[in-house]
Amino acid sequence: MGLPERIIMVLKSNLNAIVSAAEDPEKILEQLIFDMQEDLVQLRQAVAQAIASLKIQEQQYNQSTTQAQEWEKRAMLAIQKGDDALAKEALSRKKTHTEAANALKAGLQLQTGQVELLKKNLTAIAGKIAEAKSKKELLKVRLQTSKSQEKLNNILGSVNTNSAEATFARMEEKILKAEALASATAELNADELGSKFAQLESGSDIDDELAALKARIMIVSSASQSALPPSDAT
Repeated sequence: MGLPERIIMVLKSNLNAIVSAAEDPEKILEQLIFDMQEDLVQLRQAVAQAIASLKIQEQQYNQSTTQAQEWEKRAMLAIQKGDDALAKEALSRKKTHTEAANALKAGLQLQTGQVELLKKNLTAIAGKIAEAKSKKELLKVRLQTSKSQEKLNNILGSVNTNSAEATFARMEEKILKAEALASATAELNADELGSKFAQLESGSDIDDELAALKARIMIVSSASQSALPPSDAT
């Protein structure tokens, strides 16, 4: 399996499956992307070598083509000079370079197609790596969210809600009793104070009435003594 095919198979791997199967999904994803980037570097080197080889073939093709044209000119010159043997030799050299140029041209077309394919694969893989990085960040956020949710669930699971509710109810009942006792005490104190004032007010009326009654008796007594006749002297 060639390098491009191996990289493509890596890129086609399901990141979600890796996350679910790995003990540490974040590290696994980081390692995966690191490996993909390393393979991308090797692929770039391979593409660079292919381009260099293509340029060499282009130079060889151009040289063979130029040489074939030069030998054709020499053959024409030999014919003009009347030297058919030299013209044949020149045409033979032209044929050799023409055949080499044709062979190089076929290989050049094949190599050009391969280089273009490698370039496309390189661009596609670079895009896939960028996509993988983006997806890794998204999965990282999802992973962190799931861990936070798990911690929250553990905290909630460790709290005995029934016990807490019972404690609140018991405390509320105590507070209600304390409030009722305080209200009753205040009410009793108010009644006792009112009773004392009522007694004071009631005692004052009786004293006044007693004094008035005594005054009336004294008036009546004085009036009775004044009405009696004077006694004779003996």
